[in-house]
Amino acid sequence: MNHISLTINKKMYSIDVEEDVRLIDLLRDQLFLTGTKEGCGEGECGACTVIMDGRVVNSCLVMAFQAEGSNITTIEGMSDKDELHPIQKAFLDKGAVQCGFCTPGMVLSAKSLLDKNENPTREEIREGISGNLCRCTGYNKIVDAIELASKEIREEKKE
Repeated sequence: MNHISLTINKKMYSIDVEEDVRLIDLLRDQLFLTGTKEGCGEGECGACTVIMDGRVVNSCLVMAFQAEGSNITTIEGMSDKDELHPIQKAFLDKGAVQCGFCTPGMVLSAKSLLDKNENPTREEIREGISGNLCRCTGYNKIVDAIELASKEIREEKKE
């Protein structure tokens, strides 16, 4: 058993975890943050993407004890109470959501990209989400949504 402390969505947690508990299991099963999805369990699909210490990671590949002291953002940490994040709004506006299973990972990958590059090209967007698979939409609407979110975020900063 390991005792870890970490910050998730700006809230501090201090919790005991077994050695074999993955970060995705901690998030979903112990903390009930079920927006993070498990697709493949092998780090191939991106459904379990979270942002950990400013980096996109597949939470199915990270052991919970490895997150000791980390700052993690899940999809639940994207919105500001009742207000959707501009990326989430853009996904809705552009119809980039079909079944929604990949959406949390896509949104977090987009956030990570836009945090580093406020005005990416379509090719840079495609590269930024390349670790996330979608079986429903193709990727054009997702790229369109991230492009729109980029514009919205830049306009918000001007105000």
